Amino acid sequence: MIPSQHTITYSRVIHLSHVIDSNIPQWPGDPSIEFTTIAKLPQDGYYLRRFSLGEHSATHINAPNSFHSSGVGIDQYSPQSLVVPGIVIDIRETTAINPDYALTIADVLAWEEQYGTISPRSVVLLNTGWQSKWWDENAFFNRDAQGIMHFPGFSGDATRFLLDERQIAGVGIDTHGVDPGKDNSFATNSLVLEEARIVLENLTNLDQLPAKGTTLIIGILRLRDGSGSPAAVLALVP
Repeated sequence: MIPSQHTITYSRVIHLSHVIDSNIPQWPGDPSIEFTTIAKLPQDGYYLRRFSLGEHSATHINAPNSFHSSGVGIDQYSPQSLVVPGIVIDIRETTAINPDYALTIADVLAWEEQYGTISPRSVVLLNTGWQSKWWDENAFFNRDAQGIMHFPGFSGDATRFLLDERQIAGVGIDTHGVDPGKDNSFATNSLVLEEARIVLENLTNLDQLPAKGTTLIIGILRLRDGSGSPAAVLALVP
């Protein structure tokens, strides 16, 4: 049988991944990002560095085994699963007032009233405006006096609705977690990854995407049994 063919048309390609350096915001307890020069042009004839960072550092994708002991590692994601439609829900007006805001089912239905029902296999990207805080770690994590982080995310109810009723391929966000910062239950991560779908965190340039019609290409490091991977995410914009 001849496999089905898919055609993707686009006018622009946009990076949705931050540049990686040693000064980017790091989740508490994550290993530091380090670059070590191994070879130099004058002495060795070529330039080479070694780098070290956590599997959930920078713009990254989480794997099921990061939240479920029986889950697969990032190396088990098929290539087909990493080329997916993307839709963007913009909640910047709300998060500017309430940094703890969590996307609701009502928000999803309001988006659909304007743009149509979310197609199956889409990745739902949440534009919270947090990408503008990336180079200010204090603002990005927004900790209070008790050390609790305050940034927006997906609610458990909205996540379950999107998985069950819209059969989405996954979720993504411009904060350091698809779960709101003050929620340490990681409910959204757990729900999405229980079904081996996609979780993208620390995205950028979501403000450059249309609400619908984008194709995402998610580049991963195929780390054996990896709990996730830094990700090069490209958006093909029609």
